[in-house]
This record gives sequence, structure tokens and C-alpha cells, in this order.
Amino acid sequence: MASSSSSLATAGLLQRQLKQMQEDKDIPGISCGLVDDNVFDWEVMLMINEDCKHYGGGFFRARLSFPREYPLMPPKMKFETPIWHPNIYPNGEVCISILHPPEEDKYGYESAAERWSPVQTPETILLSVISMLSSPNDESPANVEAARMWRDDPPEFKKRVRKCVRDSQESF
Repeated sequence: MASSSSSLATAGLLQRQLKQMQEDKDIPGISCGLVDDNVFDWEVMLMINEDCKHYGGGFFRARLSFPREYPLMPPKMKFETPIWHPNIYPNGEVCISILHPPEEDKYGYESAAERWSPVQTPETILLSVISMLSSPNDESPANVEAARMWRDDPPEFKKRVRKCVRDSQESF
């Protein structure tokens, strides 16, 4: 019974957070909705403004999948629109510290303070991901080839990213 009531509480929290994001006019470029009326599965559209160095003008679809233990555990985020970035796995999964479970990093790379905390919200996650697009972390890459290109061949990196942006515009 406790499990089902906590699941209901989580669903209520997610419903409120979604409604707040849909009504908040202070976060331009982010649109959210439910996938198949499932409050634990959100479809997200990130419309990246031109200030974002490489990804400006892009329209990137992604999914946020929330666990039943949310907000104690982080959601998973996966881009559905192909995107070339050091911190996004080739399959679209996002690798960013705030989406890592709230525990000590066994590799000693991240402090617990950098990882998931229940004070994070879908809004702070999406704003962090947009920030990550502008400032990749190539020290701990999810996409090793993209990180190598970011470091060693910036013109080719930019060319590859601009193709992702053009493709995202065409599929929008």
C-alpha cells in the first residue's frame, strides 16, 4: 500500500511540475507534454536559441522518463533527434552529473554535490542540458569520438553539429 501511495504522490508532483513548466513564460525554448498520458514519461522539445554556440537554431526532441522513486532518484533523458555531442551517447542518452544517482562516484570523478538531488526539477534538468550543449565536458565523455573531435578538430566538430541542427529543422 505504501508503494502505491508514494507512486500517487510522485504522479501528483510530476503533474504539478509539468503544469508549471507549461504555464511558465520565463523559460523560452522548452516545450513539454506527456507521452500517451503517462505522467512518468514526458516528451520534450528544446528549441535552441542562436546564443548557443554550435546548436543554435536546432529543434531537438527528447524524452524524460521518471522513476517511481522520483524525486529521490533522477529521471533518464534521451534525445530522439540525432545529436552529436561529447556528453550524449550515440543512442541519445544524456550523460550529465545531475542525472546521476545521489551517491558517491565510484570513480572519484564527481562529488556527491554535483549529482542528483531532490531539489532538482524537470526545469533545472532541461536548463542544465541546454547549458551543457554550449559547454561540453570532454573529460568524461559519453561519446568519445565527439569529445576527440571537439578537442582536436573544432572545424569538423562544428560542421557535424551544424548538420544535426539542419536535420533537426527539417524534421520539425
